[in-house]
Amino acid sequence: MSVDSNGPVLALSSGSLYSYGLERVFELAAWAGFDGMEVLIDGRWDTRQADYLRGLQERYSLPVVSLHSPFVLRVDGWERDEVSRLKRTVALAEELGARTVVAHPPLRWHWAFIITTGGHHWRLPLPWWRNGREYGRWLQEELADFQAGTPVIIALENMPARHWGLWRLQRFRFGGPMGLERFPHLTLDTAHWGTWGVDILEVYERLKERVAHVHLSDYDGDKEHLLLGKGRLPLREFLRKLVADGFAGVIVVELDPRPLEAADEATVRRHLKAACEFCRQQGVGRRLFA
Repeated sequence: MSVDSNGPVLALSSGSLYSYGLERVFELAAWAGFDGMEVLIDGRWDTRQADYLRGLQERYSLPVVSLHSPFVLRVDGWERDEVSRLKRTVALAEELGARTVVAHPPLRWHWAFIITTGGHHWRLPLPWWRNGREYGRWLQEELADFQAGTPVIIALENMPARHWGLWRLQRFRFGGPMGLERFPHLTLDTAHWGTWGVDILEVYERLKERVAHVHLSDYDGDKEHLLLGKGRLPLREFLRKLVADGFAGVIVVELDPRPLEAADEATVRRHLKAACEFCRQQGVGRRLFA
């Protein structure tokens, strides 16, 4: 299964409905009219076994066009270090014929959760030095050689700011405004840029020679990964600009179970159909052919 050569591919991220089973998300994406799927790899074997994923592609006529390298701590049967996980994800993408692997930059710190006897939750940032430093070094010194040996594009994703009172905290190395300019292939996440208070159209103009992949969702100043058109980002203008520039990568609708109202499948279907139509109206999407 492949797609024609005109315009960007429109895909749905399985992470949009991570609380559903993977096959159910494939069925919903096919019903809503998406061109393909981005599979977020996690601890479930269903998300990382090539034969099973090929079966889903064939059953729903929906190719896996991209994979997202895992970012959960526990992935049974896989190493915990980021470099090994990224290499495994690329190998799986090669087996499936997926064009892109999305990867996060390295963590600078992670949250430690403290629960008091009264049930209150406190979050404290703790450094994540060793793995983050080794992964960061590999990205800067070895990624280019590794990329030269695979047809799969490895696209690093810009990450959100975390707000602590009046402060914006950068949880990831290279993840803040323009921190990824040193890398040749990027995933532009619209909601993540929104958390930094920057204009996504200006960001795109500055980085467009590097933008290989897009994660599309809205942001309202508080919540990320909202339904398209339900926040304050200029998503229509952004999509039209991509189309006008001849962007030929993948545009992935990456939402969240909460705004999709995952408790009711009929509502989920309505929201996914609306997201697909939102993008089609701006000229995004391709026809599938066998």
